[in-house]
Amino acid sequence: METDRRGPAILALFLLAPAPVLGIASALIWWPGPVGQTIFGVAKIWLLLMPITWYMVFDKGRLSWSPVRHGGLGLGLLVGLIMGASVGAGYFMLALGQIDPAALRSEVAEMGIASPQLYILGAAYWIFVNSVAEEYVFRWFVLGKCEELFGSSVAIVISAAVFTIHHVVAVATYLDPVFTALASAGVFIAGITWAWMYTRYRSIWPGWVAHALADLAVFACGWHLLFE
Repeated sequence: METDRRGPAILALFLLAPAPVLGIASALIWWPGPVGQTIFGVAKIWLLLMPITWYMVFDKGRLSWSPVRHGGLGLGLLVGLIMGASVGAGYFMLALGQIDPAALRSEVAEMGIASPQLYILGAAYWIFVNSVAEEYVFRWFVLGKCEELFGSSVAIVISAAVFTIHHVVAVATYLDPVFTALASAGVFIAGITWAWMYTRYRSIWPGWVAHALADLAVFACGWHLLFE
């Protein structure tokens, strides 16, 4: 029975984990432009549909909204405020002079959110939609499959690593290796924190509160760089 459970978990991770890296690398490095954006979009759709399809077809699970039954929203708020403050401090103290505004403006234009109004709409999507999707993919599904293979402690670290890899590719586009390493370490620590919160509360929403506030801080820094 244990072998039967581990095999499908490995296959599920093999099918899912490379997708965000392939999407980001295609859009930013290999084929910037329509081809890369198309691959990025396909990867996003795969990330959304594959976990829920796997869960329903192979795990025979029942859908839910990951209800908050054991608390954790207050901790999520506190963690999010700390993370947001850390993002802001890191930006103004370390990264402000290291990011090329022209490269960032070019990428933002490529994404179609170069104006302040569209930037706000894009930020709202990432804060309120994309962050939920990432909690669903990386905490609920990836972490859950890693737990089937390794147990919670190791699963937290591995799922955080899977979450971090595509962020490394994205950040490396704008920062030098030293600051890429620092930013990636921050993402990894955040991934560990949110994964731990999921194992503690068994709901994506406490981690999402923290995630959304961290993303809010990131987009506030982006606003300062682009429009002020």
